[in-house]
Amino acid sequence: MSHHAPLLRAAALAAFAVSGAVAAFTAIVPATDAELLVAKTALREPLEIRAQAALLPAPATYIRAERFERGDTLAGLLARLSIGAGDAQMLVRRREAKLLRPGAIVTAEVRAGKESEGELVWLEFLAARDALVRIERIGEGLAARVERPAIATHRELKSAVVRSSLFAAADAAGIPDSVSIQLADVFGGDIDFHRELRVGDRFSVLYEMHSLDGRPLRAGRVIATEFVNQGKTYRAVRFGEGHFAPDGKNLRKAFLRSPLEFSRVSSGFGMRRHPFLRSWRAHQGVDYAARAGTRVRAVSDGIVEFAGRNGGYGNVVVLRHQGRYSTLYAHLSGFARGIRAGARVVQGETIGAVGQTGWATGPHLHYEFRIAGTARNPLSVALPAAAPLATHELEAFRAHAQPLFAQLDLLAQIRVASADAAFE
Repeated sequence: MSHHAPLLRAAALAAFAVSGAVAAFTAIVPATDAELLVAKTALREPLEIRAQAALLPAPATYIRAERFERGDTLAGLLARLSIGAGDAQMLVRRREAKLLRPGAIVTAEVRAGKESEGELVWLEFLAARDALVRIERIGEGLAARVERPAIATHRELKSAVVRSSLFAAADAAGIPDSVSIQLADVFGGDIDFHRELRVGDRFSVLYEMHSLDGRPLRAGRVIATEFVNQGKTYRAVRFGEGHFAPDGKNLRKAFLRSPLEFSRVSSGFGMRRHPFLRSWRAHQGVDYAARAGTRVRAVSDGIVEFAGRNGGYGNVVVLRHQGRYSTLYAHLSGFARGIRAGARVVQGETIGAVGQTGWATGPHLHYEFRIAGTARNPLSVALPAAAPLATHELEAFRAHAQPLFAQLDLLAQIRVASADAAFE
């Protein structure tokens, strides 16, 4: 072997190493866009799509709910529920159908197949006193049962701003009318909702809401509330059977300010031109314009002193209250059941309905408030308050009221924050 052999081998190895390094360097050079495009070209393969298999099958039944409106017929309601003629005839004849009242929501499950279209599976509605009426298919006939369902109760907290009236503000905020009526009762001794309500007044209210299977049924009691009237804030919380201010003052007056929940004063107290006699005479009470049939309520606990016809007053009820107080309600269309001389009534109880009996040019209520037999202006006379909480009840009341007032505070903070954000 030549002495040059080792040198040749070393040169060969060096050349191989250099070529390997170049190869390695070449391997990591990025490919061109064209090379990448070729490498990523997708293969197109036909794919069969079965449209019919992708469609959901038609439902065997469907559930529909309809409200039974005033003036509705049962046959018309069943037609809106798409119940077939045969089942509709059976339902009309059932005595349970007589329990249906206007305003009730009727829910029904009905078959949808061609062979059994319109066949009733079940139907249910809530009758008076929260009785659930359920009618189900049993073979070729229908069977019914009446039961007491589990009514769920939760609380709702809402607020509203007065733009025109209390009811309009409540409607805009989704607050039920029954809650508005309670608000007027709670604050009626401090706020005259006929004359003192102003645009921009606002209120917040925490109230009960009853529901069945997640569907709202009706509002319950007002638990806590705040009303800001002409810049002055009034607050109340329910404790026991009454509503009390934060200091324990009873907001229930011994007398309601008005015998009608909401109405318009059409003739005030004092001198006026008599609509029949055409002469100026003293008007001993206040006239409230209202629709015929509007319920008239006792403004305080009392005893019926007189109930009957009395000349130009028409149908009249006179109540005698504690101490020297008495009240008179005239031009009634009729009397509530049980209203007769000697009967006892409680504050807010219906004693009759607005009418046009006696000397009346239109349906209205004439109301008089008397102290020791002397007529006083019911819109301005100072009304005696009911008894406040006893001293030994105050601690329990404050513990009960504090978290409820805290919720009203939180809602007020949210309202202020929302108003600030609107101006940013």
